[in-house]
Amino acid sequence: MTEFWPKWQSEVINGVYPLRRLLNGSDHSAVFLTEAKAHDLANAAIKMVPAERVTLALLSHWRMAADLSYPHLIRLLDAGLCQLEGRQFLFVVMEHAEQTLAQVLPNRALTADEVKELLLPTLDALAFLHRNNLVQGQLKPANILVVNDRLKLAADTIRPVGEPRVSIAERSPYDPPEATSSRPSAAGDIWALGMTMVEALTQRLPAWSDDRSAAVCLPTSLDPTLADTVQRCLSHDPASRPTAAALYAQFKGAVQAPAGVPFPETVVRETPAPTTPAQELPKPRSLGPTFLAAGLLTLLAAIWAGWHLFQSHPTPRQSVASPLQPGSRPRASAPAAAAQSPRTPVSALPEISAPSARAKPKESKPTPARPIAQPSDQPAPPSANSSPTAIHEQIPVVPRSARETIHGHVRVAVLVIVDPSGNVVDALLENPGPSSYFARLAKEASRKWKFPPADNQDSRQWLLKFEFGRGATTARASPKP
Repeated sequence: MTEFWPKWQSEVINGVYPLRRLLNGSDHSAVFLTEAKAHDLANAAIKMVPAERVTLALLSHWRMAADLSYPHLIRLLDAGLCQLEGRQFLFVVMEHAEQTLAQVLPNRALTADEVKELLLPTLDALAFLHRNNLVQGQLKPANILVVNDRLKLAADTIRPVGEPRVSIAERSPYDPPEATSSRPSAAGDIWALGMTMVEALTQRLPAWSDDRSAAVCLPTSLDPTLADTVQRCLSHDPASRPTAAALYAQFKGAVQAPAGVPFPETVVRETPAPTTPAQELPKPRSLGPTFLAAGLLTLLAAIWAGWHLFQSHPTPRQSVASPLQPGSRPRASAPAAAAQSPRTPVSALPEISAPSARAKPKESKPTPARPIAQPSDQPAPPSANSSPTAIHEQIPVVPRSARETIHGHVRVAVLVIVDPSGNVVDALLENPGPSSYFARLAKEASRKWKFPPADNQDSRQWLLKFEFGRGATTARASPKP
């Protein structure tokens, strides 16, 4: 069946859903990129399953799952029957995911903190399903997805607790031991969760020393909390496995803050440039009374030390009159001066080295300002790397958790089509680079660029080159010949 899927690209299912591109296919099913105009989605996914490999109960399961609405479940948009070259298929249309956990694990394992952060939305979705007497049914890395930076579980496998399998596909390694003799249960989802946790941490499925062993073999370096959770999830007795609600309550307090990207890709391109404290601004914190008092004492001590130093080393000649001399003009205080002049970004300040005691002071030239990533709703300021031909440059906003995964630089090139008025009407990835996540950010930002109007009525093409680094994101435009 696998060899037939590519030839059906460009077919239109029931006159509504075009099969634009084959995303993946197997003997059991295939997923194509499509569009869902009824839901205002330019990109959606459509899954096709040969009717002879499943029962029609699958269609009722899809339609039941389409009525569910939960933040951490993929939305199902439509389901039905269709024919291609005389063969009957079941199809389901759903949200398109940019990434799956299965795409990350071949390149690297997740850290213990990343797995704990992944567990929260996963357990939240499982607890929701189990409360409603439903199971996810096929929890595994391929069914843990990311949609617009939010982690979601596949919903096309959801079915009521206790209902038999609707597919004739072979058993999966993620199926619990009791799957051969009992109906799907919430405890089966917990077993699959334990298998997925081990694979996420070690890049391989767990193993047991022998068939009679109750405890799974785990690396000794594994985080103790996660190791204990895995052992309980992979209990051969379904009744002794923890519930999703109990695990969610356990890990909710262990995770301090959600990650900006569920499992960002680690990209290695070149030797990373050294970072300075000016490139990482601390997050604001609430100031308590103790902190304010300590800060006030520090400020008073600094003022006294500065005054004492000034008195000990007076300047031979002063070109500015002292505020105590008659007729002198009062100098503005530091806060007032700061209010009167625009604040210079920290990263734009020149680096100043202290001269030696005998060195003759000389005028130093400030170093060029480092580029700074701009918010998505503000234009980038002119810089050495900016494009003088663009009226508005949109620099992608990259969450800190994603920036910290970059080693070196990630480069993405986007080709934009510009109409005579200077607006971008289309954006195409010329060079997506090594990361689909950063490619998506660059493409979205490209659509918001603005160019000067043209004298003729022909559309123009510009090549936008984005460079993502730990400290900053830059972009420049050049006309495409």
